Amino acid sequence: MGRRRQSVTIKHVAADAGVSLQTVSRVINKEPNVRPAMKERVQASIDKLGYVPSIAAQRMSGSRSYLILAINDRDRTIADWRARDGRDWVDQMLLGGMLTAAERGYRMIFELIDTHSDHVERELGAAIAALQPDGVIVTPPHSENPQITGLLAENGIPFARIGSKEDGPGIAMTMGDELLAGKATDHLIELGHMRIGFIAGPDEYSLAGWRTDGWREAMGNAELDCEDLLEQGDFGFESGLAAAQALLDRENPPTAIIASSDQMALAALDVAKERGLDVPRDLSIVSFDNTPIVRFATPSLTAVDQPIARTAARAVELLIDFNKHGAPQAPVVVEGELIVRASTARAPTRSRT
Repeated sequence: MGRRRQSVTIKHVAADAGVSLQTVSRVINKEPNVRPAMKERVQASIDKLGYVPSIAAQRMSGSRSYLILAINDRDRTIADWRARDGRDWVDQMLLGGMLTAAERGYRMIFELIDTHSDHVERELGAAIAALQPDGVIVTPPHSENPQITGLLAENGIPFARIGSKEDGPGIAMTMGDELLAGKATDHLIELGHMRIGFIAGPDEYSLAGWRTDGWREAMGNAELDCEDLLEQGDFGFESGLAAAQALLDRENPPTAIIASSDQMALAALDVAKERGLDVPRDLSIVSFDNTPIVRFATPSLTAVDQPIARTAARAVELLIDFNKHGAPQAPVVVEGELIVRASTARAPTRSRT
């Protein structure tokens, strides 16, 4: 039986180059005050031995952990996974965050935290103590939870608050929800729709309010009435059913509906079909999120694409560079786009007369 090949460690590099472990660590971490000749000598040994730096080796410098921690709510995430209904928030976070972290010599770790008020400090505190991350990404609605942001600030850990524009510690980041809701509304207005209903998300998410504001502003700019065209859901399918039914029960129902999540948009599509309405001939539907499932709906849904991967990637970059540049003064906006598919069309003739 062949012998298992011994992996190359930082000790092998140090011995081959004839330098200390600390010197090799400083070269790996691209730290200043290392003579060019010494850098070349250590790098030659790294190349010769095929050494791949480990986080343990990088940590020897003592100033950084080379870990970025992304946290999400345990209950919500597990419920989404078990439902298997097409939500891909975590996948997109990992896609953007992990790849960008790896490009910079870091690793991103994703942790599920019980963010209920009586558990969050204990659980988040334990994760911070165990991992000692160089930065933390907090997702909505927890990005505006003062227990979470306060704990991170008290520990002096840089953090990015996705879905938050509030003043305070950390890096505020948004995905341009208000602008994108306006784009979706403008798209329908250009198609001749004058009665455009909106299904908002829950109040605990600031972004739900921003989306409603974007719809209202676009309707106002076109001198169209918003009265009696707003319903609220909780981003889930069942709430979307109730909201769509309420909108279509109006004496003068909308000819188009924008839903603040894919699940609520799919619910609106089901309600339309149950009532014998053709989408998009009788009713146009626009969704937020653009998760994979909306492409396979019948018809495929026009959707606002949330740039989750790009936002996570930008958050990682900002956290890695935090010690050099600090937090941006204004909220960082990573704007998505409107993907037009088959669920939107010219408004019915009756609505334009």
